[in-house]
Amino acid sequence: MKWEGHRQSDNVEDRRGSGMGGFGMGGRRIGIGTIVVALLGGWIFGIDPITMLSVMSGGSGMIQEQGPAPAPPPGDTPAAFVSTVLADTEDVWTSVMRQSNGTYRAPKLVLFRGAVMTSCGQGSAAMGPFYCPEDQRIYIDLDFFDTLANRLGAGGDFAQAYVIAHEVGHHVQNLLGISREVNQMRGRMPEKQANSLSVRVELQADCYAGVWAHHSQKSKGWLEQGDIEEALNAAAQIGDDTLQRKAQGTVVPESFTHGTGNQRVDWFKRGLQSGNVAQCNALEVRQL
Repeated sequence: MKWEGHRQSDNVEDRRGSGMGGFGMGGRRIGIGTIVVALLGGWIFGIDPITMLSVMSGGSGMIQEQGPAPAPPPGDTPAAFVSTVLADTEDVWTSVMRQSNGTYRAPKLVLFRGAVMTSCGQGSAAMGPFYCPEDQRIYIDLDFFDTLANRLGAGGDFAQAYVIAHEVGHHVQNLLGISREVNQMRGRMPEKQANSLSVRVELQADCYAGVWAHHSQKSKGWLEQGDIEEALNAAAQIGDDTLQRKAQGTVVPESFTHGTGNQRVDWFKRGLQSGNVAQCNALEVRQL
């Protein structure tokens, strides 16, 4: 992926130097060690990160607002890559939403290390990247990309770009009002049905990531041979079935919240091939 030399986003906040070892929330002090153990299970078994945040914070979702964080320092190549990909998602989604008379409000992307305070609760690196709709921020511990490559077998810069674009896809859902509607529906459903709805939300975000990739390549032509395969492999490796099989040796479809590897690949490809948001109707189709 020929990403060097392109515009970098001004919407990246660097909180990696905050040195958080535990902090109060809802009258309790939660140690980082406890968070990591609990949320690692959530990430591996495909539990919705925002659900896990709510559980760990006592369900309040209330935290103290933090002041503005600085931008990443010059010469930080991993941060520069993230900033460049984020900038391109801003360009693409601004154009796409303008075509339907909409307005795109770009999210902030927070770089953190270990743990972070969010408006959705206390977040941990063990969750992997996640999006908080309450503060419209994407949270990423860059060490996750090492895990993606070394533990999950999904290395490559475009695999990383896919992950970022997927989280931006959740932001698009939030802007369109989809997130609010889905959360209200999930609150009235039994667990199995709620999980099934979560799968549809995640697959739609995968499709939105594909829409971004379609328009990004069309405007910049910065993908190289093998890049698309990296993204498809990443989608396959972080499917619920793949993660559960690696973690526990068995697969429990009723607990899926993100979709199988094949489903994630299919929906990313749907957006990639069409470049059309209307094709990302995962919430409405009968068969995923």
